[in-house]
Amino acid sequence: MITENLQKAINDQITAELWSSNLYLQMSFYMEKEGWSGAAHWLAKQAEEEREHATDMAAYLIKRGGTAKVSMIDVVPDGWGTYLEVFEHVYKHECHVSELINSLVDVASAEKDKATQDFLWGYVREQVEEEATASGIVEKLRKAGEAGQFYIDGELARR
Repeated sequence: MITENLQKAINDQITAELWSSNLYLQMSFYMEKEGWSGAAHWLAKQAEEEREHATDMAAYLIKRGGTAKVSMIDVVPDGWGTYLEVFEHVYKHECHVSELINSLVDVASAEKDKATQDFLWGYVREQVEEEATASGIVEKLRKAGEAGQFYIDGELARR
């Protein structure tokens, strides 16, 4: 059985993951409108991945005897500026999500729930990868300049 405190923390993370999904979906719409279909595709895939995180966490919570709940999801922004600025925001957001996951691990640790800690370590490792991927895209965009965005957009379409 999972504690009420840990159940609430996981439910908060489920809501945060769904907000992230909406954020990336809105970014996808924005980039498509701006003519960057590769980035739009990459961001749509990222939105799907965030939703999968939420549903995986809900399934875990239910397996442990808890109740999965989705709280109200705040509205996401709808404009970001340049191609580079979009991915700078992606990177910043992934760093924020890492902080949230780390805090969730801390709650599991304080509750002495080793099963949940083990479950969450997978997300900690995944966040390292997501941060690195976003950071890599930002660095490539900075190095490539405006003309290089066309090449990078083609690369992002392959995801």
